[in-house]
Order: sequence, then structure tokens, then C-alpha cells
Amino acid sequence: MTLPHAPFGSTGHESSRIIFGAAALGGMSPARADATIEQVCAAGVNHFDTAASYGASEDRLHDYLQDHRSDVFLATKTGERSGSAARESLERSLERMGVDSVDMIQLHNLVEEEEWREAHGPGGAVEALFGACDEGLCRFVGVTGHGLRIPRMHVRSLAEAPFAAVLYPWNHNLATIDTYTSDVADLQARCRSGGIAMQTIKSIARRRWADPEKPHFSWYQPIEDPEPLRRAVDFVLATPDVFLNTTSDARLLDEVFRAASAFNGSAPDPDQLERDRRDLEIEPLFDGDRFEAVRP
Repeated sequence: MTLPHAPFGSTGHESSRIIFGAAALGGMSPARADATIEQVCAAGVNHFDTAASYGASEDRLHDYLQDHRSDVFLATKTGERSGSAARESLERSLERMGVDSVDMIQLHNLVEEEEWREAHGPGGAVEALFGACDEGLCRFVGVTGHGLRIPRMHVRSLAEAPFAAVLYPWNHNLATIDTYTSDVADLQARCRSGGIAMQTIKSIARRRWADPEKPHFSWYQPIEDPEPLRRAVDFVLATPDVFLNTTSDARLLDEVFRAASAFNGSAPDPDQLERDRRDLEIEPLFDGDRFEAVRP
């Protein structure tokens, strides 16, 4: 398999357009995690995305990174909003992964107004993390988020600080929401004008689980049928400067890799995507109100 690659914004890194969402490692045994990392690397992925809150994910990356740190663009996240707590979170992440620095530290799900103000204010996480870059603990700072409000919040964040990347939900079902699509277009225009990398999540989301309290590999139900999954991947990759972060359901990694490797540059037929939404009963994960929250 040969995955497509593209410049990751203005970072100077040529990243695989499929980014490994290392949340998949969070609940795995060390042996299962090692096998998954080997699978991901064998597919040609050279960009890993983890977070302090992803269970044991950072710990599971430790052994691989001791000999392969230079092989991947390594990104993690912190959910802290104060400067001191964000700095401590970054230092713990470095210790857990056994590395001196990460390529990017991201503010995780920065969407709520009070948290946004604290993070961007004096002594907040934004100031601390850019300071950590000056000290060599990270190279870049990014910002991530879930829900329908996040593109607008990202535009606000980009007006305040020189973030290197954003991350937001995007799939062909979300694209049927006109207001969200307009907000994404505004965000993409801002990112392109500033050389800011664009990462997407929830590309193969089908709907929320009917039984969310039962254990699942992902907090949402993914598309599993290979052909609709391939079209969902194609929909995201059809925008050439956008990256796709994989689902935390590692059972679907090979299907995503196969789809991306076979991608021919064309967007899927809109009528076929509409049939997929109908046949698979695809539903929105977010609604701007009671369905904005995600499980920790």
C-alpha cells in the first residue's frame, strides 16, 4: 500500500494524509499496542496523534519511540487551560513517551467560552505552550475540538495566536448541514491563507451508539461496510490539503489504509453518498446543543 502524502501546513513535514489516531492504543495491552503500531507503520503512516487523556496511549508509544522517534511527526494534547497545569501536562506526556520533545502540543477541545478565555488569557495555556516551544519541548502548538461550534472557535483562536494546525469533525453527513459547511469553509480559507494544517476526525462516523454505556472500541458507531467506508474516506481526501485522523476502533485501520491507498483524487458521487446515508441510517453525532458532548 502507498498512502498519499502532503505538506502538513507550514511545519516542513510531509505527512501521510492518514494520521494515526493513537487513542486506539488507550485500552490495549502492551503486546496488542505493539502489533498495532507495527501495522500502522507498515502501512506507511508517519504521523501519530495522541493525548494525555487517551488512557494508556502515551505509555504504549514509549517503547516504539525509543528507536523510531525521528520516523514520525509526534503530536499530543492537553486539556488543561491554565499555564502551569498545561506545562505540567506536557512534561508528563514527554516522560510517559520517553522523549525530549514532541513535534506538536495541542489544546484539546478548546470550545467552551470560559475555557477559551482562560487558555488565551495572561498566564493561560496558550502562553505557556508557546513558551515551551521556545525552550525546545515542542516545535508547534495546535488546537483541536469537537462539535458544531468548533470551526468558529478555531477561527477565533487563529486570530489570537500562531497555531500550526487545527482539528475538527468532517464527513459527508456533516457536509449536509449548511451552517456547519459554511463555517468549515471559512476556517479552511483562514488556514490556507496562513499555512495552517487541517486535520479532520469522525470521517467514518455512522451514528451514536444506542447503548453508549456498554464498552465499545469507539465512542461512536463507525461505518464498517468496506464500500461505504471507502467513499467516506474518499470524501475527506478529495480536499487535497486536508488530513484524516483514524478512528479509535483499530479493527478498521486496514480498511482505512486500503481506501486511502486506492484513492484516485476524485470525490465520490454525491447521489451515492446520499444512498449511503439512507441505507446505513447515518445520523449526526452533533447538533449544537445536547449532542455536543463526547465521552471522556
